[in-house]
Amino acid sequence: MNLSFPEQGDACARVLQGLWVRVRAGQEEILLSPYLPASCALLTHLLLCAPFLALDTLGGVCRRVRSWRISAGSGPPPSFRRWFGCFRTVLYRYLTAILPATGLFQALRSPELPDLAPSCWQLCVEVCACILLFDSLYYIWHFSMHRFPWLYRNIHQLHHQHRVPFALAAQDASATELLSLLLLALSSAWMVGCHPLSEILFHLLNSWMAVEDHCGYNLPWALHRLLPFLGGAPFHHAHHSRHNGNYAPYFTHWDHLFGTYIS
Repeated sequence: MNLSFPEQGDACARVLQGLWVRVRAGQEEILLSPYLPASCALLTHLLLCAPFLALDTLGGVCRRVRSWRISAGSGPPPSFRRWFGCFRTVLYRYLTAILPATGLFQALRSPELPDLAPSCWQLCVEVCACILLFDSLYYIWHFSMHRFPWLYRNIHQLHHQHRVPFALAAQDASATELLSLLLLALSSAWMVGCHPLSEILFHLLNSWMAVEDHCGYNLPWALHRLLPFLGGAPFHHAHHSRHNGNYAPYFTHWDHLFGTYIS
């Protein structure tokens, strides 16, 4: 496959084009598979949770790690047995509900693979737009699930079994809620009109931010310490502890604007 590089003339554009060529080479069937988004969402989530499993394990013997826990006085970190039980539950829901449903959605969506990679500017704008749009849509959906008792009981209550969340619990929710989150993410990328490379980066960032929100640690290097307009783990931990307020998944502006922010 002979493709010329786009004429941006900068190193970033050439790196992106080279990366996109390698991603596409011989992998078009896999990239266009309707089951790829759900499979990648699960695998990415498990991989991103691994460092926090290590932290929870070290927390039993290391005082410094325990000092980073937001709920240091509420008991020990979750045990390996609890992690494994959560893993089995999440895996079962993905295999029985999420994979078939998102496969149908992707088949109807009919994505295409362009020849050229996005420019650096396009990549940044599309990823930021996707994260902001997903954050807004999820704020509305999350607020609704808490304000309408039927939605809370039948869809969202299961996720709130974790008053002290841990990383893997980000995906420990009802099949309906898991499906709604994945469809909101896929729909956000579709509405923005993302290049596939931008969409991949958006899903990776989205997964990391969800894991970090639920990790239960206020780490010195956490994203919310670098970017003050992010809520981070303390913001979401307050939501799980009090079951109201802080409905946005990542940013705090909607909660400040509508008076649902709690500290």
